[in-house]
Amino acid sequence: MSHWIILPVILPAIAASLLLLGLNKDQALERTVALASTAAQFAVAVALTVAATQTPAEAYLLGNWPAPFGIVLVLDRLSAMMLLLTSALALFVLLYALGGWDKRGRHFHALFQFQLMGVNGAFLTGDVFNLFVFYEVLLIASYGLMVHGSGGERLKAGTHYVITNLTGSALFLIAVTMIYGVTGTLNMADLAVKVPQVAAGDQGLLQAGALLLLLVFGIKAALVPLHFWLPGTYAASSAPVAALFAIMTKVGAYSILRFYTLIFGADAGPAAFVAGPWLLPAALVTMVIGMVGMLAARQLRWLVAFGVVGSMGTLLTGFSLFTAEALSAGMYYMLHSTFIAAGLFLLVEQISIRRGSDAVAPGSSFAGIGLTSSLFMAAAIAMAGLPPLSGFLGKLLILDAARDSGAMGWIWTLILVTSFLSIVAFARAGSLVFWKRGGDVPEATSGPQPVLPLVATIGVLAMTALLSAFAGPVSGYLDETARQLMAPTDYIAAVLGADALASR
Repeated sequence: MSHWIILPVILPAIAASLLLLGLNKDQALERTVALASTAAQFAVAVALTVAATQTPAEAYLLGNWPAPFGIVLVLDRLSAMMLLLTSALALFVLLYALGGWDKRGRHFHALFQFQLMGVNGAFLTGDVFNLFVFYEVLLIASYGLMVHGSGGERLKAGTHYVITNLTGSALFLIAVTMIYGVTGTLNMADLAVKVPQVAAGDQGLLQAGALLLLLVFGIKAALVPLHFWLPGTYAASSAPVAALFAIMTKVGAYSILRFYTLIFGADAGPAAFVAGPWLLPAALVTMVIGMVGMLAARQLRWLVAFGVVGSMGTLLTGFSLFTAEALSAGMYYMLHSTFIAAGLFLLVEQISIRRGSDAVAPGSSFAGIGLTSSLFMAAAIAMAGLPPLSGFLGKLLILDAARDSGAMGWIWTLILVTSFLSIVAFARAGSLVFWKRGGDVPEATSGPQPVLPLVATIGVLAMTALLSAFAGPVSGYLDETARQLMAPTDYIAAVLGADALASR
């Protein structure tokens, strides 16, 4: 299976190149290539996930150059899970876009594939500099997708998004330079070996670089005070783009999880878990700001966008505890929050199309109100964390994992309070949109609506029910993933060989 590891990067790169080189002139062929590429990525991700359960970790050396000198991709349980999450989400989002959104601008499918290439590469790379490279690939593609369909609001939000991420890219390079200066390597496994050996006089520079990386990843993950770009960006994007962007914040969360367990984990000496004291308070504040923003939202898309901010605070709260139980809980909530956020963005557009507006205000009745209101209620239950769906299970796991933490009181209080605020925000929005009549909302749109987007929306939302139904097997996989993260010897041995562990 080692040669399969590169396929999640190669497949979208080839598809995007073909689409740019002329296949986009035939819409049917363009859609076929895009759908085939995304489906193939899903099939490969399933195979790699199965393989990851059978081997501790596996490395793919590009050009057969030995690590740490060459480029390396690494497959373990975490990277395999993230590939599967990305490909499953992408398949639903692409099906939604085939309902007509892909025709509203140029090169949608090529940009979509380049986005997947960057995201998949970020999850697989075993090198810090190549993580930066894949970040840039996914960001450049996201810039084009952000303004897909044009519009003044979208262009303004896109400008803010570009400036914020360019700043983050510059800080990334500075942090990488600082770490390389004191370790002489950027290979992640090699860093895990050399960071504990850094001299006391260089610890200040090393830890400054580590915290600067936390700042960079915090931008991607919308962590307070770096969250300001997300609500406007997601609210202004088209529905399929906003749904795909649900995985973008998880790239930042994944990077935090990878770096501060593998490189700056328990065996990092003075730099062990250097991010912990900063990550927990920031995550708790992020949770609160997200839920307060939901209460203030006057449009459904802003309601969901602030919900994404709050959910990032919840899952990063789990990660910040740096115990195997908490990491497993945080990863379960990460799976849930990705699907529920994407599904809500798609559902909100379906409501807006049928109703004529996504304003949180009374309006007229519209076609399909029974189905869309039922879906909205189910999605609200899932995002707010009410039983029996996966949001409840995810929050319950995080609360249970925090029982032995010194910050247990804060964590329990804020998760429960913010869950209540989320319930209030969704209840207010649902009652105004679906029950009350009148106001200044435009007349509902009449006529038949495309079936494929609604089917895709239901499919994404159904994933939260599947996560609940199969919570036992999923949690078992995540428990083993967390143990692998907390004891990364298999990862290091897969990249550098077993002999490298002797010097650690």
